[in-house]
Amino acid sequence: MNDNRTILIADDDRAIRTVLSQALGRSGYQVRATSSASTLWRWVEDGEGDLVITDVVMPDENGLDLVPRIKRIRPDLRVVVMSAQSTFMTALKAAQRGAFEYLPKPFDLKELMSVVERALATPQAPAEAEEEEAGERLPLVGRSPAMQEIYRTVARLTTTDLTVMITGESGTGKELVARALHDYGRRRGGPFIAINMAAIPRELIESELFGHERGAFTGALNRGVGRFEQAAGGTLFLDEIGDMPPEAQTRLLRVLQEGEFTTVGGRTPIKANVRIVAATHRDLRQAIRQGLFREDLFYRLNVVPLRLPPLRERLEDIPLLARHFLDRARNSGLPAKQLSPEALERLKQHAWPGNARELENLMRRLAALYAQETIDADAVSAELSEAEPPAEAGARGPETLEQAVERHLKAFVAAHKDGLPVRDLYDRVLAEVERPLLRLVLGATRGNQIKAAAMLGLNRNTLRKKIRELDLPVVRGLG
Repeated sequence: MNDNRTILIADDDRAIRTVLSQALGRSGYQVRATSSASTLWRWVEDGEGDLVITDVVMPDENGLDLVPRIKRIRPDLRVVVMSAQSTFMTALKAAQRGAFEYLPKPFDLKELMSVVERALATPQAPAEAEEEEAGERLPLVGRSPAMQEIYRTVARLTTTDLTVMITGESGTGKELVARALHDYGRRRGGPFIAINMAAIPRELIESELFGHERGAFTGALNRGVGRFEQAAGGTLFLDEIGDMPPEAQTRLLRVLQEGEFTTVGGRTPIKANVRIVAATHRDLRQAIRQGLFREDLFYRLNVVPLRLPPLRERLEDIPLLARHFLDRARNSGLPAKQLSPEALERLKQHAWPGNARELENLMRRLAALYAQETIDADAVSAELSEAEPPAEAGARGPETLEQAVERHLKAFVAAHKDGLPVRDLYDRVLAEVERPLLRLVLGATRGNQIKAAAMLGLNRNTLRKKIRELDLPVVRGLG
């Protein structure tokens, strides 16, 4: 029973006070409820209560402002913050000011009861120094349940240096989340360095990451400082980590294991003082099964997995996002625009394969091309139909191999807006086709390389060479 535990509630909504008081009372807790922050503060000063549940907006004071004051005089007293202002900044402030948990309104009563149990059962960690208040600039936009979970996770992660793996389709805002983790985290005073693995030639990735000594390779006329050194004291964002070649994966794993690295051609170890945030639109578990990504590196990077939902999974955020992007367009010099209710409904009917990036581009086009101040549904429909690709040839019949390859190549190009690989694109694409082909044939022949070579029309030595080059697993004893 919880007869000796008292919970203090502060919320100016009488209905919420009643619901919480009844639910907590049925669970055996003692409850004191008030509509004002000042009364709550008086109770806390008097030493009352084992847990505080407070709203943010109250008539006399902001509940978030109470949290650090409560932590100063009673560091062991847990505080749960609730708010209908369910933005990223609310979750962030709640976490950074020392709240045990943040719940957006409307809340799920079962979840709140679970939070209460955890708050009263979890040992109190040593109190941290209060973080200075972050600005009101919103790096992430949306109030859907999917985004609320992202806000809460990101807010918690700003108080740690844990390695984060962000997954999500192209255009979902993976770099925005990485920047939020940096800008509001412990390392915000250091640099934020981003590197896109897909945009750098394979033979230069190790030099780009770790630097090189003069003369380490042809053309290395001076010592080069790598991204790990540039990001010292800050955050290193490894975008499209799924495109990292095997040799660089091995070297990165060593850095994560040992906490230090050497430059290409160098011998003196350099301490790695960075927080790593990685991101990918690929399914890395499938890449592991295909032998394209190291499983041990995946688990080193995937300490905290964070999946960003595609826009089609949070259609309720479209009005807020559209307004945000129109405001951004206006701030960059484009005319001020707004959307009619019918236009907003039309936006919600679109599939959004390009996610938030596609929506932002659409808002910029509408702001630039249409004279009327209020954009209607016809204008939105016209722009969406103009931007949509023609129906796939495969829709008229079975998709050919050539059509399938072309479709995947288009997706590959679209996923690398900031630059395609500039030197080995041909070899990389051929390797992508060769791997599944050779794997399929070797599976069909149960690893018999003589039969596989005959099926492929290749010399057996050529097949063996390709198996080595592509690092394909081979069943021994059957060839």
